Amino acid sequence: MTVSIYDTREQALRPFIPADPSHVTIYVCGPTVQSGPHIGHLRGALSFDILRRWLAHRFGRVTFVRNVTDIDDKVLANATDHEPWWALAYRMELAFTRAYSAIGILPPTYEPRATASIPQMVQLIERLVAAGHAYAADAGSDAAGDVYFDVRSWPAYGELTRQSLDAMEPAADADPRGKRDPRDFALWKGSKPDEPESARWDSPWGPGRPGWHIECSAMSRRYLGAQFDIHGGGLDLRFPHHENELAQSTAAGDGFARYWVHNGLVTVGDQKMSKSLDNFVLADDLLRERDPLVVRYALAAAHYRSSLDITASSFDEAEAALDRIRSFQERALRMLRDVSDDLRVDRGVPERFAAALDDDLGVPQALAVLHETVREGNTALDAGDRERALAAFADVAVMSGILGIDPLDPAWRGGGSGADAVALDALVSVMIDQRAAARAAKDWAAADRIRDAIAAAGITLEDGADGTHWSIE
Repeated sequence: MTVSIYDTREQALRPFIPADPSHVTIYVCGPTVQSGPHIGHLRGALSFDILRRWLAHRFGRVTFVRNVTDIDDKVLANATDHEPWWALAYRMELAFTRAYSAIGILPPTYEPRATASIPQMVQLIERLVAAGHAYAADAGSDAAGDVYFDVRSWPAYGELTRQSLDAMEPAADADPRGKRDPRDFALWKGSKPDEPESARWDSPWGPGRPGWHIECSAMSRRYLGAQFDIHGGGLDLRFPHHENELAQSTAAGDGFARYWVHNGLVTVGDQKMSKSLDNFVLADDLLRERDPLVVRYALAAAHYRSSLDITASSFDEAEAALDRIRSFQERALRMLRDVSDDLRVDRGVPERFAAALDDDLGVPQALAVLHETVREGNTALDAGDRERALAAFADVAVMSGILGIDPLDPAWRGGGSGADAVALDALVSVMIDQRAAARAAKDWAAADRIRDAIAAAGITLEDGADGTHWSIE
């Protein structure tokens, strides 16, 4: 078994070998919570959710850290007199959590907020100053209190994105008048008169707050140590955010990330979806219009490194694909119900499915194996081949379970819990029995009324030789 993953830093596919063969460590840059999530946020979080699930299957234990940037220029800018920055950040954090949970993204092992690790950020900056890689702005200048990373002190700066320093744009993250080089970036921002008192922390350089980049370096070190296996995030974070993280952490003497993994962006007409371009679709709006399982499938179906130009047809195709999986599973359950206790016995992961995910998380190829197995299972049911049908059902269960798209998972059925599904099944079964009684009495009007009431709830009935069965549209 060899897992390969594309390392952005090396710009090549590399065998993935965790430092501890039985414990994978991952840090993913989470949201800056100045406003609610859009589809691009969901796609990024989902890419690493599937990677995490697969690495857990292959290696066992995974410690997965995803931070929340709750103090930032944008958070402060979006605060109002009626909603202070910390209240806005918490409200938006809940919105992200709600959207992630809706599409089945597993909660992280740890989800630190930046404001909870300020002492660790100060300590890291002190190490950089002591090593000669950072400096404070002159005390009498307008930038007093600011601390900057000295990019020219670190010859490796630019190695992640393979840029030369002189070709880079100036860092527009702090007052340039305090910088030795316009490309130097802020590690600490001295407090300004127009900023709230609640957004200030004490430091050796005076009251202020951390720069964006130092936050992730400090939090990853605090929760995963000086070196960890994978650092992930969206492709748009490579520069300057990840480039700056890499420089400041390694300049401070940390090994930092052994692999860099970046997911592709969601585009609209070949243009990146972003809040700044005002071309985004909010997650809440999407989840009101589409089944969360359909959203998960649609956003996961393309390779994680590819750009995803999402359209209405993307969700229609995902819905049709899930219907094929669900129809086979329900048909198999009906025809093989006398051995239903054995239907979900784990036969292991099919080899071609595993090979696809081992090869840089090839979800499209893995889905092809899944749907081919569904077709083989239907063929076996048509032929009355119980053994092959049972094998196909078990394989579909394990594959869809690993990808988090099993339509029979109680979390998806009706959008509720297992108890919800049981209660719904009991109620629909009573109505089906009532309809059957009406038909037996040739009370066709009553039978039609019951069927119409069931259909109005979004439930489809299928009459067959072995009885009537229901499914949610």
